[in-house]
Amino acid sequence: MPTISTNDLKNGTVLDLDGQLWQVIWFQHHKPGKGNTVVRSKLKHVLSGKVVDKTFNSDTKVESASVDRREMQYLYHDGSAFVFMDTATYDQLPVPDETVGDAKDYLLENQVATVALHDGTPLYIDLPASVELEITYTEPGLQGDRSTGGTKPATLETGKQIQVPLFLTTGERVKVDTRDGNYLGRV
Repeated sequence: MPTISTNDLKNGTVLDLDGQLWQVIWFQHHKPGKGNTVVRSKLKHVLSGKVVDKTFNSDTKVESASVDRREMQYLYHDGSAFVFMDTATYDQLPVPDETVGDAKDYLLENQVATVALHDGTPLYIDLPASVELEITYTEPGLQGDRSTGGTKPATLETGKQIQVPLFLTTGERVKVDTRDGNYLGRV
C-alpha cells in the first residue's frame, strides 16, 4: 500500500488504519504554543459510517487505500443486491443492499451514480446532490391552500415519503435533495 504523510491529507482521502478503511472528511493543522505541530482530523469509517476524531503527529506516515470511483448505471434490483453496469466496460456489478443503504430511496433504473470500489469490493454509492422524482401519491390540497406555509406527506416513485408544499398533486415531478431528503422544488 502507498504511504502518505499526514501533512498531505485532503478531504476525501481514504486511509487504511489497522486494516480498516477510513475516509478523511475534515482535517486541520494545529500548532500549539508548546510542542510539535499535530494534524487533527475527523475520519468516517467507510463501511459502517461511524465518525471519529483522530489526531496525528505532523509528518507521520499513514497508509492510503486505493479507491476506484467509477460512473455506473443502475440496472435493476435482484432481491438481495442492486446491479450496476460500468458505463465504460459494460461489466455488471452486484452491490449488496447494505452497501447501497439509504441511496435506494433515490435510485431509479438507468440512473447514473458513482460507485467506489476497493480491490473490486463496492464500498459506497455516491449520488448526485439532487434527483428528479415523480409523486405517486399525495392527498389533494384544500381550498385556500397557498404556495407558502404548510406541508403534507407525499410518496415518491421509489417509495420514499417526503414533505412537500400543499399545492403539489399526484403525478408532478419534484427535485429532491439526496443528502437529507428535503423537497427542493417543482420540475
